[in-house]
Amino acid sequence: MIDIDAYNGSSSTPGDVVHASPTPSTVSYHMPLRRGLLDVGIFKDTILPSLQLHVPLAVVAYGVGRATDSVEAKDWLWPIAPMLNGWWSAVGRKVYRRGLTFRQAFGTLSRPERLLLTGVTLWGGRLFYRIASRSIRRRRREQGRDDPRYAVQKREEGEGFWDRALFTLFLPEALVQTVISLPVTAPFHHQGAVLTGYHPAVQALAVGLFCAGFALEVLADVQLERFKASARDATSVCKEGVWSLVRHPNYLGDALVHLSFPLLLYGSDMLAPVEVLGGLANYVFLRRVGGDRLTERHQARRYSESQPEKFADFQRRRETHNAFWPAADVWTNQWLWVVLGAGAAGALVEHVLQYMF
Repeated sequence: MIDIDAYNGSSSTPGDVVHASPTPSTVSYHMPLRRGLLDVGIFKDTILPSLQLHVPLAVVAYGVGRATDSVEAKDWLWPIAPMLNGWWSAVGRKVYRRGLTFRQAFGTLSRPERLLLTGVTLWGGRLFYRIASRSIRRRRREQGRDDPRYAVQKREEGEGFWDRALFTLFLPEALVQTVISLPVTAPFHHQGAVLTGYHPAVQALAVGLFCAGFALEVLADVQLERFKASARDATSVCKEGVWSLVRHPNYLGDALVHLSFPLLLYGSDMLAPVEVLGGLANYVFLRRVGGDRLTERHQARRYSESQPEKFADFQRRRETHNAFWPAADVWTNQWLWVVLGAGAAGALVEHVLQYMF
């Protein structure tokens, strides 16, 4: 895409004051969808810049993980890398390459672009805190240096695990992160096709979807930690609060958050076809690779070996509750309305703040 300063026929110096822009800091144009998807320039302008960040970070995480015998190092990177990529793409490049101050660079961003950065920062910050606090707590209790799921994986794969891990775990996840990050990075790089016009109602829906998903994640974290601290954790799985909706409300919330990013772009006349892949890739990863399937495989093994009563409860829950998407009878569950209310409230607050500042 084209820098907005060049588009306006002006330039900024470090001493200038750059006010908030009513238009995106990059310029898009309309073209047929098929051409936009197959445009070779998309790889150069969107995917390649992200690869140049994610791959080196994955190599560093691999080095740290190998030195500490902790595969979990890649999990620490998972929320950090998209945040760094988003902020670098939107602000850091302008500070580094054009000599703008942080305030000037941030001031060139439009409202939708600021919403994107806010969203990925909130998502990444919550997830990083969750992963880091869980890891630190486990180490303090001397319950192992690595996530139990990875400890089993290392034991099963045996000798040579770390010789293969860079190519079987760390670099593949860097590639996945590159695609998942597209909605929060590509709009600041790519000059290409967009799919629609400007729709404020869709913007509001996107903000509401993000807030609902984020609230679902936060509630799931808090309620699960409270349950694990109780005696019931020894004989049953968590079924209270938002955990009464589906078996993995945290993963559902994560999917909603990532789907809200391309939806926001769609309503802001900024969605290039390639950016749709971000939310879809995240959903596929959660469902087929590192989400509910991996978690339940580990839970089934662990409960069946050491907690037969909890394993029986786990099996019953699999028969009565969906893993990811709520069943039809969920409309009578009060926690559904709590989550939807959080989404509506978030959209309303953002709408009010838009006219106040």
